[in-house]
Amino acid sequence: MTAFSEGATAEEIAQQYPSASLADIYQAIGYYLRHETELEEYFSHRRQCADRTKRENESRWPPDGIRKRLVARRQR
Repeated sequence: MTAFSEGATAEEIAQQYPSASLADIYQAIGYYLRHETELEEYFSHRRQCADRTKRENESRWPPDGIRKRLVARRQR
């Protein structure tokens, strides 16, 4: 629902996701509007989980110099 929240119309979303029908997109938008509070809580929780996972991964495998390490690995 990010695209909708950022002002995209159902038709614009359909152009971005051709596998979804316009009717399905309208239905999803309607569901979102009827359950906005619960969905925003869910989305917030998911973002927090994703951020935590990203921090954990980056602490285990620092992204600094990753391109250099990948190129070196490929050349072996």
